[in-house]
Amino acid sequence: MNTLESILALRKELELHNYNYYVLDKPTISDFEFDTKLKELQELEEQNPQFFDENSPTQRVGGAITKNFETTKHKFRMYSLDNSYSKEDLLDWEKRCQKVLGDVHLEYVCELKYDGASISITYENGVLKKAVTRGDGFQGDDVTNNIRTIKSVPLKLKGDYPDFFEIRGEIVLPFEGFEKMNQELIEIGEAPYSNPRNTASGSLKLQDSAEVAKRPLECLLYTIITDDKVVDTQFEGLELARNLGFKVPEQSKHVKNIDEVFEFINYWDTHRHNLPYETDGVVVKVNEVFQQEELGYTAKSPRWAMAYKFKAEQVSTVLNSISYQVGRTGSITPVANLEPVQLAGTIVKRASLHNADQIEKLDIRINDTVFVEKGGEIIPKIISVDLSKRKPDSEKINYITHCPECQTELVRTEGEANHYCPNFYGCPPQIIGRIQHFISRKAMDIDGLGGETVALLFNAGLINDYADLYDLTKEQILPLERMAEKSADNLIKGVADSKKIPFESVLYALGIRYVGETVAKKLAKHYKNIDAIAHATLLDLMLVDEIGEKIAQSVVAFFENKTNVQIINRLKIKGIQLEMNEKNSTFISNVLENKIFVVSGVFELYSRDELKKAIEDHGGKVGSSISSKTNYVIAGDNMGPAKLEKANKLGITIINEKEFNKLIND
Repeated sequence: MNTLESILALRKELELHNYNYYVLDKPTISDFEFDTKLKELQELEEQNPQFFDENSPTQRVGGAITKNFETTKHKFRMYSLDNSYSKEDLLDWEKRCQKVLGDVHLEYVCELKYDGASISITYENGVLKKAVTRGDGFQGDDVTNNIRTIKSVPLKLKGDYPDFFEIRGEIVLPFEGFEKMNQELIEIGEAPYSNPRNTASGSLKLQDSAEVAKRPLECLLYTIITDDKVVDTQFEGLELARNLGFKVPEQSKHVKNIDEVFEFINYWDTHRHNLPYETDGVVVKVNEVFQQEELGYTAKSPRWAMAYKFKAEQVSTVLNSISYQVGRTGSITPVANLEPVQLAGTIVKRASLHNADQIEKLDIRINDTVFVEKGGEIIPKIISVDLSKRKPDSEKINYITHCPECQTELVRTEGEANHYCPNFYGCPPQIIGRIQHFISRKAMDIDGLGGETVALLFNAGLINDYADLYDLTKEQILPLERMAEKSADNLIKGVADSKKIPFESVLYALGIRYVGETVAKKLAKHYKNIDAIAHATLLDLMLVDEIGEKIAQSVVAFFENKTNVQIINRLKIKGIQLEMNEKNSTFISNVLENKIFVVSGVFELYSRDELKKAIEDHGGKVGSSISSKTNYVIAGDNMGPAKLEKANKLGITIINEKEFNKLIND
């Protein structure tokens, strides 16, 4: 056997032992034997650098340094899951699914919801190419060097794999490894880590991959995503991932109905404490892939999946004081300052009290003993007061009457839960909050400028509204704290580059109350430019699809304000995109204008997304379910019989994809 053959044979053998140990949890050789073979391979590779392979088992030890984690766009968006906290919520979800699919029998896959850091890993021709964190779902940080060090992540795949795919999962830190890491810290007098989830997440952003390699992280995979359909069901996808060499939790189960979903939940609600990892719930997914495609997505989540969260852990502690925060819209949020207490793996010192009504409802008072839980295991909240421990001299809390930041008298509109500071242009947190919203990723996406820097610029008197950003000079910002030459250059460049951001994102960035991403897109598409929106009447706005009176009133009020108009005029002068760029538009014709289509089934000429895009490109609208307002149903294979019956009952025209092509070509 020549040198190359020896190296390849050792790599193959060590990959198999890695798989047996870290994926199957069934080692076939001792740690000593494994280390001996690994050392032998290292020596051969060092003596023969021409045979270097970045996917060799020797590269698992890390060593690459990443000073800046590059932001990378996801090819396939990473959605978040809708949460449910009761079985009634799940039954309501099932009804919503059946409303879209028709009265069909639904089967599900139940997967434990592991509490870790989400990751998307790309493979090309069976080789790991890239690993990216969730980020905001559209883009995340490239942490490939660190992911390579995790032994349960295969560097090369086995079996029959797609040429290109992404696989999604959670990076977790087992309890045993977490406790060992903490024990080592305690022994050297360092503060221990707070919980496994945060430690796992933080590990992905360590600059030295050799340090990541020392941590016993694992990767639990739950879905494969490709351009082409490779499986028919969610459960087949899990089996495929397992066969390719990924660590897929054995607890996942294919169930026949919602009652079996409840059985799974009941079992794991009590048995989860025996698992080696943190888990905070169960993810329930519609099993059939074509039904998943039919159900589609909301702006944030898949309609075909729902997370059931286990009942939150509760603790008691003492309320020391209440402070009040001012949001970017002027909304006042009372915050409870608590005696620090351990809750669900973290130290809790503060909890939201939401508004004056909540304080009144709880009858909460300073120095009360209160019960705290984490809503959805994330945000701490006070749920009740232990009245048996209340002191006799306690007094009711008088909610503040003036803004804690600018001392302006607060207002509360009838029907609103919150108090507001009306000093829109003079209250510092509101000004800073609006500018922070303006620069955010989904708005103007200004690189080199973060929330802290915005506050720094405001406090230095350099900006007082978002239009001021475009007047900043390098000489002005260099003297600021923590502002080096390169940081200043990046900030100025990021601001200049934001002038290319499309109109719908600019409209969202303006921070008009109730105008979120989706509403901004609808308004931009309908009116085409900022002037048309500014001159629209209340009635005009309410006639726009899905724009209600509340949103319309807010838009009118925004443009009636002279200060807002002056700021927008300054943005125009600076070259911000305040009208639709028709060159970049995919709009082809208005042949389908005022027509609503429902897409159902599986197609040959189009993917479902391509079909929906074609409808919108020709001026039509895609409906989520069949109703009396639907004009056409485009039917493919596997269209649900209940949908077909409903369409016929309502007298809706049913066409196939070829007839749709004829419709748009005519």
